Formats: sequence, structure tokens, C-alpha cells
Amino acid sequence: MAPSKLPSADNTRGLLSVLIARFSAFGDVAMTIPVVYSACRCYPDVQFVLVTRPAMTSMFVNAPRNLTVIGADINDRYAGAAGLYRLVDELHREYRFDAFVDLHDVLRTRVMGLVCRLKGIRVSRLNKGRSHKRALTRRRNKVMLPLTSQRSRYREAFFKAGLPLTERFDGLFGGRATADPALFAKITAPKPAGRRWVGIAPFAAHTGKIYPPDMMMEVVNRLAAEPDTDIFLLGGGGKEAEITASWAAHHPNVHSLAGQRYGFAAELALFNHFDAMLTMDSANMHLASIAGTPVVSIWGATHPYCGFKGWRQSEADMIQLPMTCRPCSVFGNKPCHRGDYMCLTGIKPDVIVEKVLKKLNRHDDNA
Repeated sequence: MAPSKLPSADNTRGLLSVLIARFSAFGDVAMTIPVVYSACRCYPDVQFVLVTRPAMTSMFVNAPRNLTVIGADINDRYAGAAGLYRLVDELHREYRFDAFVDLHDVLRTRVMGLVCRLKGIRVSRLNKGRSHKRALTRRRNKVMLPLTSQRSRYREAFFKAGLPLTERFDGLFGGRATADPALFAKITAPKPAGRRWVGIAPFAAHTGKIYPPDMMMEVVNRLAAEPDTDIFLLGGGGKEAEITASWAAHHPNVHSLAGQRYGFAAELALFNHFDAMLTMDSANMHLASIAGTPVVSIWGATHPYCGFKGWRQSEADMIQLPMTCRPCSVFGNKPCHRGDYMCLTGIKPDVIVEKVLKKLNRHDDNA
């Protein structure tokens, strides 16, 4: 699908340079990419500078020419109010930005916003919708209504800065299987004709988002038995790497990449060549979706209604149980009220396998 050919939006406030801030978790930063890239393409004469954590910078692959991404160590060099003042001051001297778009709305970015206001710089801020999220996740008298998506909240922050957006993002690589295989050569050789590649990211930051490993192992075994199919297991180091290595040991066509640290550029290019990706509600769900990968996601304690579903992900590709206690938290970080995580343990492996195979077969039909 070709990028939108809509005309550029009006820069009615005459902005020349805009500072954007988003720190936090990988998934939250990944969700900024469709919006930030769209802003850059809607306003090609504006210089955008995005500041984030150093580890996040390399996920901004194929960035528009008018986007500069900067990693700032806000836990050390730029720690505290004095450090944040120095960060804003240094960035302003370098880029002379005339607007600050806060896509995080936490104490750190509010301090940055205050410094900007003292310098006479316009500030707009993300509306997190905290009260609505509390109403959606509370234990009793839930208000079970879908909230504004996080990407819409990001777009709203640009709108308040005087930069209304149309979507000008069509994936990091602009299509399926278009990333140069040389980018992931250190991970694996190019995909042979007739083979199907499936990525599985079975972990997340919190227990309320993780499908039980013994049940996921059954999913891996079932998918590994499919003809002409290779499975790539994603995860961090330590225990996650041990678990995925034990699963891979039983199948020559299952490969554990957990803990390998190949870097975002290589991994996102590999994702682009996957025929399907199975994830939790996690950073990998967002990374795979912006890489152009068909994603099947599993939702437990969290819920798509909180506004964090993957970019262009269909509800038909989200696996979840209709339980009245869901969602019990926005991030899956609270203890299960029932004590058994039935929202995850109640999902049968057969359901997951069937959903992934349907995705694969749909891809085969379109090949």
C-alpha cells in the first residue's frame, strides 16, 4: 500500500523546530513512531528533534530526513531538576526549537515543559486520560468502554501544538518482506522460497501479560510440526533465554534468539520477513506491527480497550477471554484478584495455534 498522497497540513503557527519527548518503556516509544514519522512528512520544512532513552534510539529506522533522535541518560548525566534544565538548555542551544511536545506527561517531562515555558517556548502535552483508565480497570463498577487510543493521544498533543496530522506512515519498511535481508544476516540467512517464518515473543514485563510457559511450549511444538515452517523465539536474557533454548532443543526448525542482542535494526528487518508473529500485549507486539508483520496477540490482565493495541491490528487477531474482572490494570502489573490468572490459563493452546495458522494460510493464499 503506497503512502497517503494527501496535501501537507498547514503550519499555521510558523514553527521551525519542535522538540518531542517520550521516555518510559520500549512499547510506549514504539507507539510514537507512526505519529512522529507522520508529523515529519506532513511538515517537511519543520525540524523535529525527539529525545528518549539511549537504548530506544535505534528503533527509529528509516526515519524521515527532518527527524533527529537523541538519547539522553536521565538517570545519570541529566538526572534531577538541574539535569533536566541542562538537557533542555543544551538542546535549545543546538536546535533552537520553538515548541515542545510532551508525549509522556510525567514529572520529568513536566519539569522540561516548565523550563521551556521559562524560555518562552510553547508547550503541549499528552492527555493520559488517567481517570478514565481508573474507571476501566477498577475492581467494581467498571466503565467498560473503549478509551482513546494512545496513538490518537499522541496526535492530539501535536494538534494542540498547532500541528494537525494526517497519517503518513506505512510501516518502517513500506511493505511486507521489503527489508534488505543483509540487515539481518547476522541472525539468519534469507528466507528460502516456500518456507514460512513465524516469530513468537512469549514474554512481557509483568506476569499478568504472560501466557503460561508450559502452555506456550505446546503451541511451539504444534507450530513446529507444520511443514515448511521455521519458528523464531524472542526474549530477553537469563530465565527467558533458558526457557526458549529448552523449547528449541526439541526441534531443528525452532531457533531461540532470546538474549542475543542483535539490535533493533536487525530484528525489525527480520520481523518484516515473518509471515506471522505471536506476541503478548508487549513491546514486541508494537515493534512487529510497525515492521509490517501480521500479528496475533494474547491479552490477559490487560485489554485493548485501554488504548494500547498494535498499529493497524484488527480485533480479530487479538486472543482474549470475556471475563468481567478484565482489565484489572493498564499494564498487567497488579496481582490477580482471583489468584489464578484465569484470563491467561483459560486460553487453550488450540485456539492460539488455530489463529496463527489462519494467519499463515491467509498469507499463503495471497502469495
